[in-house]
Amino acid sequence: MSRHPLIVLVAVVLLAGCASEPRTPAPVIDGMSRAPAPSQPTPAPAATAAPEVPAPTEVPPGSYMVKRGDTLYRIALDNGLDYKDLAAWNGLANVNDIKVGQTLRLSAGGETGGVEVRPLQTDGPIASVPAKPATPTPAPAAPDTPPVYGYPKAVKLPYASGAEAKVAAAAEGPKVASVPQKPAVPTPAPTPVPPPAATPQPQAKPEVTDTQGDNMVDEWLMPTAGQVTKGFSSDSKGIDILGKMGQPIVASGSGKVVYAGAGLRGYGKMIIIKHNKEYLTAYAHNSKLIVKEGDVVKRGEKIAEMGDSDTDQVKLHFEIRRFGKPVDPAKYIQTEKP
Repeated sequence: MSRHPLIVLVAVVLLAGCASEPRTPAPVIDGMSRAPAPSQPTPAPAATAAPEVPAPTEVPPGSYMVKRGDTLYRIALDNGLDYKDLAAWNGLANVNDIKVGQTLRLSAGGETGGVEVRPLQTDGPIASVPAKPATPTPAPAAPDTPPVYGYPKAVKLPYASGAEAKVAAAAEGPKVASVPQKPAVPTPAPTPVPPPAATPQPQAKPEVTDTQGDNMVDEWLMPTAGQVTKGFSSDSKGIDILGKMGQPIVASGSGKVVYAGAGLRGYGKMIIIKHNKEYLTAYAHNSKLIVKEGDVVKRGEKIAEMGDSDTDQVKLHFEIRRFGKPVDPAKYIQTEKP
């Protein structure tokens, strides 16, 4: 058999196999294309800082923080004080020189309710250790010194009759007669002296107490004649007594005038009397003031004349304040009902 037909047959089979396989085009790579850059994380929006709220200022006990609209006269009235004392305690040369947020002390130094002074705090409580009492040092004891005796003595004598008697006498020494002790004489007891007779003291006259029984005050008086047209409430802080222009106003109780003027808005010409550490009385809307600050007035003494200053009608606005807080005057005085 010839080799040429065999070679031709093998070539035909190979070509047929290649023609049956599908052709895949070669990939085309663009030199300008780039792989997409990795995405960057989007930053979170910054948190909005909350506005800082100032911490409330703590007012020490026995003090007052000035608020908008306050005056020294008003602060003194609301705390049952003399405004001059309040100014002196806080070093205020000008009674109008107070500022919002200023802390005022409401008592003199050393009195109850004043500014509280506290010791510096440490990291922890320190317990006070009581001091031990000093132990007295005992005096050193004297050393024991053996007593020195002069007798008996060692005596040597030659032997002879009667020598023992001489030896004994020489050894024992001379005999000393004992002196009797005198008996102790008792000391006579001192004669008691009777105490001097007590001098009788005059008894103090009892004072009249107020209706509360908490302090010594005079009996309250109606400050003027007339009917009460407005009673006590938390808004009125007192009572309104209707009257006539120039009608006399008297002190409801004895005391000292701590204010006389027109510096409190809404009260007109006003008088404040301090009766003791507990009570004040206030008389407002007067047409004329008879007394001045610092005067000492008696119960029933004329202090002003009725008017209509800073109000719409002739009347007296009367207040009783206990420790600066308004109380109902009807509980202290007999008022005329409308």
